[in-house]
Amino acid sequence: MGQQQLLLLILGVIIVGIAVAIGITMFSSSAVDANRDAVTSQLVHLSSKAQMHFKKPTSMGGGNNTFDNFVLSTLDYGSLTTNCYRVEKDAAISAAEAKSVTQEAIAGGLATIYIVGYGTEIGNDDTNVVQAVSTVTATGVVTAVIN
Repeated sequence: MGQQQLLLLILGVIIVGIAVAIGITMFSSSAVDANRDAVTSQLVHLSSKAQMHFKKPTSMGGGNNTFDNFVLSTLDYGSLTTNCYRVEKDAAISAAEAKSVTQEAIAGGLATIYIVGYGTEIGNDDTNVVQAVSTVTATGVVTAVIN
């Protein structure tokens, strides 16, 4: 083989290597974005369930203008291998706590609750999983991506 053919072969291997590295990076980024979208979409759904509970009278199993006794079902809050969701009185809870503590019903006549969602992919900080929180009131929902 001549030097020109050897040089072209090496150049071809380098170009293929760079293309594979870029492809892996793009796939990883897409997985994180898809997980973040899934978490926020589910948060919007769970927030609407919370608002329905808020507006129902107690006689129909609702909260009668409070979030009292609102709790997610086992199908809603996830597990260690799926996205995890949790209802809280405040938004300060870690992903480990959300996955290890059982769900408890809200009490105390609250007019605002927080539904926190954790994904399965590592988020923007390259340390923690994807996280978003919905602030739910009687009249609206505000969802914010944390990681």
